[in-house]
This record gives sequence, C-alpha cells and structure tokens, in this order.
Amino acid sequence: MFAIETRDLTRRYGQFIAVDDLNLQVPVGALFGLIGPNGAGKTTTLRMLAGLLEPSGGEILLNGQKAQIDGKTFRQQIGYMPDFFGVYEDMLVWEYLDFFARCHHVPTERRRQLTGELLDLVDLADKRAEYVESLSRGMRQRLCLAHALVHDPQILLLDEPASGLDPRARVEMRELLRELGAMGKTVVVSSHILAELAEMCDQVGIIQHGKLAASGPVSEIARRANAGRLLQIAALADFATVERTLAAQPGIGRILELPGRNAPDEQHHLRIEAEFVGDDGAVAHLLNTLVHADIPILSFTETAGDLEEIFLQLTEPQ
Repeated sequence: MFAIETRDLTRRYGQFIAVDDLNLQVPVGALFGLIGPNGAGKTTTLRMLAGLLEPSGGEILLNGQKAQIDGKTFRQQIGYMPDFFGVYEDMLVWEYLDFFARCHHVPTERRRQLTGELLDLVDLADKRAEYVESLSRGMRQRLCLAHALVHDPQILLLDEPASGLDPRARVEMRELLRELGAMGKTVVVSSHILAELAEMCDQVGIIQHGKLAASGPVSEIARRANAGRLLQIAALADFATVERTLAAQPGIGRILELPGRNAPDEQHHLRIEAEFVGDDGAVAHLLNTLVHADIPILSFTETAGDLEEIFLQLTEPQ
C-alpha cells in the first residue's frame, strides 16, 4: 500500500496544463524527493495533495483510500509547509504553536505538552518565550515545520523547506527531516538542492512539463537512464590486472581508474569505476570472478550515480 497515490492527476489553468495525468506512488514511511525544473508542476502537485487546490481531473488516494479534499480525514492526515510560510511575528514562539494547536482542536490539557515536544523536536526549546520576529530565517523554517506537525499528520508535504537557508541551517533541516523519517512519517520534499536530496531521500520523482519523467530509488532511475549499473571497486592490485579481468566479462562497459592517494609504506589501493549491464545475479558472478582471479578486493559497491546528471538527462531545457 502507498501513503500517497495519484491516478491521472491533472490541473489546468485555462488552456495551460500545469499537471498532466500524473501517476505518482509514494510508499508508506518513505522520504521522497520531488524534483523538476522551475514551472514543472511541483508546487501545484503539492498543493493538490495538501487539499488546497482542486484537481481538474484524476484522483488522490491516501493510504489506499480516495481522498475527499473537503473532508476532515484528508486534512488530518496531511501536514503541509509551503515554500513561503507566513508567521505572526508579534506572538511568542510557544503562543504561535499553541494557537495552531487550538485551530486543530487539540485538547487544552494536551496543548502544553505538545508545544514542548515540538519545540524540543525542532531544537527551539530555548526560544520558547521569545517573539517570533526575533528568530533567524532558519529558526522560522523549523518553527513552521513544527506548525505543520501540531495535528500529528502521518504525511508531510514540504515545498522547498531549505530555500534561502545558510549551509548550517540546511544541514539542521536535513537532519530534522531524517529524524521525522525515522519516526515513521512519510515525507515528500521538493527542492532544487539535488545533492542533498540524493543523500537524504529513499526515492525521488522527477517531473517535467507536469508529467512524471521517472520515479523510484536513485540507483534504479540511474540504471534506467544509463541502461546499466555503475560499479565502484577498491582492490590491492594494479590497474592493468583488474582491467584485464573485468574486460573479459560480458556486460562490462567503460572502465576508469579513479584518483586516490596512498602513504609511502602502503600497498597500492586501486579504485575503479566500471559500467556494467546485468541483473543482481550477474553482479554477484562478477565479484566471484574477481575473487577467484586472486585479486584482493577491499570493497565492491554499486553507486547511485549523480542525481544532477540524471536530472539533466531526463529533463529538457526550459
């Protein structure tokens, strides 16, 4: 079962089609990255998933149930953080969260405890009694994330949550999203910082002209985009020996020695990147071949590839 599933989801603005028959599937508990060029339809998609925008066609399913945009159950399941989240600057931090907890009808006896828990989660407990206007941009982003969590939704939709943040604040936001994923929340995050999404997300979806160009784990998307796998091998051997052994195997493509440095008293630590076409069994056979050729293997991994390169391959210039 999927936490989010869309079937032919469409949104038109007159003759312009912002989202075009989008079929998206987000597994329960996934940390899912939604990426695409400016104007691809990411924000429109998130607003429809959040129940803030009526689809022109298609349907949305949450945890297997068809969503009714005007229904209370829909709103309870979703926490939405837009790319620009207005705040009431003349309120104290705890008052800000308490106000929205009231809006979600959180009982009085629970609100005080909830406010403390959320401020601890977003690392703002020491700012509890300060005015919102005194917070930095990064702190406000974390406070807005706490706002999206006041009704304990199982699905979070975050539109460019790291937009405008300095490097330290982006790291803090990334760690917070990982923590939410570890708590079992399903998190969909759109971002233009592709390197961070590749590091953080279980899966990504790439949108182009309102359509889904690709979706799934980055490694699988890379495999489909490149029609193969990208293997990285570290060994205590010389390049010619490993290259000769690899080149003799079916499915092997380009073989490249990666730069590396060794201390003067160390054996040569060879790092190789090799393109390979084959299933998991073929990968296992390739490793077995290297071992039986008496090549000391230190590591043998499949890399997901560079998300930016995949993005450029699968999308067209605007």
